[in-house]
Amino acid sequence: MDYGVCEPARLGQTQLLDGRLLGWAEWGPTDGTPVLFCPGAATSRWLGFGGGVIDAAGIRLISVDRPGLGASDPAPGRTLTSWATDMRHLIQEQALRAPSAVGFSQGAPFALALAADGLVNAVAVVSGSDELAHPRFTHALAPQVRGMVNAVAADPDAAEASFAGFGSADALWDLIIATSPEADRTVYTDPVFQRAFRRAMDEAFSQGPAGYARDTVLAMGLWPFDPADIAVPVELWYGEQDTSPVHSPDLGESLTRMIPKATRHLLPAAAGSLLWTHAEAVLRTLLAHAR
Repeated sequence: MDYGVCEPARLGQTQLLDGRLLGWAEWGPTDGTPVLFCPGAATSRWLGFGGGVIDAAGIRLISVDRPGLGASDPAPGRTLTSWATDMRHLIQEQALRAPSAVGFSQGAPFALALAADGLVNAVAVVSGSDELAHPRFTHALAPQVRGMVNAVAADPDAAEASFAGFGSADALWDLIIATSPEADRTVYTDPVFQRAFRRAMDEAFSQGPAGYARDTVLAMGLWPFDPADIAVPVELWYGEQDTSPVHSPDLGESLTRMIPKATRHLLPAAAGSLLWTHAEAVLRTLLAHAR
């Protein structure tokens, strides 16, 4: 099956005001409707989606490496707020008019941070990580995830060092395959998809595990914004077969209630990989807001 992964049409880096470089990859026409992509944990700009849809829909998909991953320079101590500041500069430098955003898995809080900062006009959260440190999930987390959340709350620096000790592309790949349901393993182990996925993971760790570790600290901590203050439409997409312990424990149900203009799409036959199995639906729903 074609899961819509293909080589980027363009690669580049944008220099930020402090001299750091932010790496990105693009697919689709340069004059297309801009959609910023915040990838999942420990994957770089190389892994896109919607390859059979992007050009026909007139979308300019821009995947951005977070600092310390792939082609983006490190920014020790970075936050979700500083990420929005970096992206504001990229949006201005690239002259992106009225962009929207997609956040997959651990990329979800990064996409929502852009919405909270008023940088995008709509967001699609796909198989997204939720605010796992929020009190509403006190009794809903898997023990291992609860341990990570507690570690970040108690001593974020020590937790970050611990996450860095675990982080490698091979270790993370083995964990993904071991814990994914069959619906996801079918996608992830498809020869074409696996090659693209592993390449993106290898590049994400090309500077070492520090970028992955910092992302994980941010994903396990409290968000610096209130979802209730997000004023733009947010489409939340989850598959009922999604068993990932680091995605939303209630598959976005409570987050949908918190965000004023949120709509939840719960797909019975889909799992965590629905960004690649249902890319057209995700993008066309997002474009309805963008246009």
